[in-house]
Amino acid sequence: MGVRADEGHARLILPQLRLDDLLTELQARLDTVLGTRDRVHALLEAVVSIGSDLDLETALRRIIEAASALVDARYGALGVIGEGGGHLAQFITVGVSEEEIEAIGHWPHGHGILGLLIKEPHSLRLPDLSAHPESSGFPAHHPPMRRFLGVPIRVREEVFGNLYLTEKAGGGEFDEEDEAIVTALATAAGVAIENARLYQEARRRERWLQASAEVSNALLSGTAPEEVVGLIARRAREICDADLAMVSLADEASEELVVAAADGGHAEALHGLRIPLGDAMAARVYREGTALLLEDGGRAAVGPHAPPELSFGPSLMVALGSGRSARGVLAVVNHSGRPAFNDATLRLLEPFAAQAAVALELAERRRDAERIVVLEDRERIAKDLHDTVIQRLFATAMTLMSAIKITQKTEVARRVQGAVDDLDDTIRQVRSTIFALQADPADHGLRSRIHAIADTAAETLGFAPSVRLDGLLDTAVDPETGEQLLAVLQEALSNVARHAQARAVNITIDVRDELILRVEDDGIGIPPGGRRSGLRNMANRAEALGGSFITRGGAQGGTVLLWCVPVR
Repeated sequence: MGVRADEGHARLILPQLRLDDLLTELQARLDTVLGTRDRVHALLEAVVSIGSDLDLETALRRIIEAASALVDARYGALGVIGEGGGHLAQFITVGVSEEEIEAIGHWPHGHGILGLLIKEPHSLRLPDLSAHPESSGFPAHHPPMRRFLGVPIRVREEVFGNLYLTEKAGGGEFDEEDEAIVTALATAAGVAIENARLYQEARRRERWLQASAEVSNALLSGTAPEEVVGLIARRAREICDADLAMVSLADEASEELVVAAADGGHAEALHGLRIPLGDAMAARVYREGTALLLEDGGRAAVGPHAPPELSFGPSLMVALGSGRSARGVLAVVNHSGRPAFNDATLRLLEPFAAQAAVALELAERRRDAERIVVLEDRERIAKDLHDTVIQRLFATAMTLMSAIKITQKTEVARRVQGAVDDLDDTIRQVRSTIFALQADPADHGLRSRIHAIADTAAETLGFAPSVRLDGLLDTAVDPETGEQLLAVLQEALSNVARHAQARAVNITIDVRDELILRVEDDGIGIPPGGRRSGLRNMANRAEALGGSFITRGGAQGGTVLLWCVPVR
């Protein structure tokens, strides 16, 4: 009886155990379905998230963050393949702190396992990174990593980059489901990246059109060229999303490129920098008119004379104009670690530089036309003065000279002679004015330089000195004598400003057989026992040219300085 009872009890327990196993298996499958449902929901949310932002940088970061969260990866990275397809141009990481990134140094260039995914763009799962034959190890300070999952991102059948995921939570390996989830995300990412690229391209083109119009309007409306060059640099940096932009204009006389404007970090250190035409790649761009893309050669854009504290990475250089109309080089530079410029950026910067060069050329032609109008007007005034005013003054002087001969009174004759002398002085001043009107405002001849010295002295004197120039200063005086004359005039005006306490200064320069400089002031005169070093210098300059130098008191007080040298 006891045996039969035990058998009956066993028969009752066996169905219950089978039911428990079935329930357990069912629960496990339900958990799997729920887990899959949650992952699908998470994938859909990730797809919506990465497609909701049209900024490319933001979209890329959202993609790698979503991929890491979907497969519980501790570390994630998205590598963007550069032009040519043999290296990584950009590397975005998740899970690695800024301190760790700084300690590691530069992002990977695309060697080892990362390079394998670039060469063979298909999914790759590894239980141990270091065991793969393509593994090239890790740099110093790099976090330890074993488990690995890599999936390519394609944009219109072109491999844009790769997703890299390592160290699954709990230490487990990445499985087929993880690979399928990340592959699905990569497909959606390709669409989001293409949309962001198109949007970015449209925005850049819009900025290019606005910048080109702004530069042209500024130049043609009369804005100072140096301000417009600064505007070109600023807009070029914005169009290319660069850290720094420079406009270098050619100075053929010194065979150099001069940085006329810079915008961005450390721009002040670059402004005015001179780049010899034989020392930098920028010179080659200027000479040949061909653009140059450098992945890590920003320092080459400014040559070896760039300030050493500046950090240069990728650069792009285009010529401002072409052929004989080339005016310089427009360069944009990113700091080390920033993405390299691509062909799309080049296609935007080249027409912008060409448009800017045309605008600079048109503005220069407009300024030339305005200068010609001014010169023609000055020439007309000079002719009117010569043909009418001087002739009438001369006729009046001749009439008065005749009156002197017939007058019987000494006092009347003396006064008439004084009037004749005044007329002669007026004629000389008008002639000097005619010479000045006929000179080019941009001329650097002796006459213009004398007026420039007098204008500069007005600031220290507190008043403008009177200047009268007579004779062919710009043609009869040789360069050496002219330089000595300018030095003496500068020294004389400096002495008046420092010592004379004068209220008026008259400068007269006459060119006949001799060059005579006369500087007269109404000051306190030369004090006895004072320093004579400046006067000795002026005397030595006259003696060296075979001339003479004297000083004397004026008729109404003050000092008269006479410096006389032969005209060679």
